Amino acid sequence: MSEAVQTGTEAAAPSRRNEKVGQVVSTKMQKTIVVEVEMRKAHPKYKRVMKTNKKFYAHDEQNTARVGDMVRIRETRPLSKLKRWNLEEIVRRSALAQVEAAVAEN
Repeated sequence: MSEAVQTGTEAAAPSRRNEKVGQVVSTKMQKTIVVEVEMRKAHPKYKRVMKTNKKFYAHDEQNTARVGDMVRIRETRPLSKLKRWNLEEIVRRSALAQVEAAVAEN
């Protein structure tokens, strides 16, 4: 019985790896996407909220993400010179990507 409790706690333990949610801005490379994450931070002196954008290169094994999709990426070991993130899931599909897929089918 104690074994079942231990496996339950292991599954419930949060991952130590960082996760970020952002928008896909490029899918031109094979198995790689570029995700732009918007961060909001208060200015240290003026206390005004400022937006900053940062781009992250993420590994997309099946090439499922498309430009405009909202995705969740997770930190991983270095995969190449710039890639340190892995595509975890696609949070929301882009309406633009759905239109392009419909045009491609016809």
